[in-house]
Amino acid sequence: MLELSAVPVGMVEDANVIIGQAHFVKTVEDLHEAMAGAAPQLRFGIAFCEASGACLVRRSGNDETLVELAVRNAEAIGAGHVFVVYLRGGYPTNVLNAVKSVPEVCTVFCATANQVEVIVAQTDLGRAVLGAVDGLPPAGVETDADESERKLLLRTLGYKL
Repeated sequence: MLELSAVPVGMVEDANVIIGQAHFVKTVEDLHEAMAGAAPQLRFGIAFCEASGACLVRRSGNDETLVELAVRNAEAIGAGHVFVVYLRGGYPTNVLNAVKSVPEVCTVFCATANQVEVIVAQTDLGRAVLGAVDGLPPAGVETDADESERKLLLRTLGYKL
């Protein structure tokens, strides 16, 4: 048996989400340390789906609303070893290298403020994330004016000099 489904991920204003897969129960603590160490001003919530033993959704964070949101979405995805991180007060680019350097992290499916759907496969063994639908398809090709706007935005945000 194989069933595919698209699980919508709940988004909230002024927040971003990172969804990935890791492999060990200490992931939730290590992700917490990575987030706090990479950008101390961040508010965040983390949930991690255990794939063996008690099979609990482990949780951590420094913002209870974001922790609850991460837990709800991890439960909805329901795939073993998947983690969901919500953050405010920064962007995924501020923490992605720290998240990816956590030894248990296997992959990151998406990091975004867009509406997201997680593509989940279910078999007799369990559930797996195949990938994420992150945002809309392209509406065209960047013009010279669009390029100027992009460059201005990156400088305004402080990502380029």
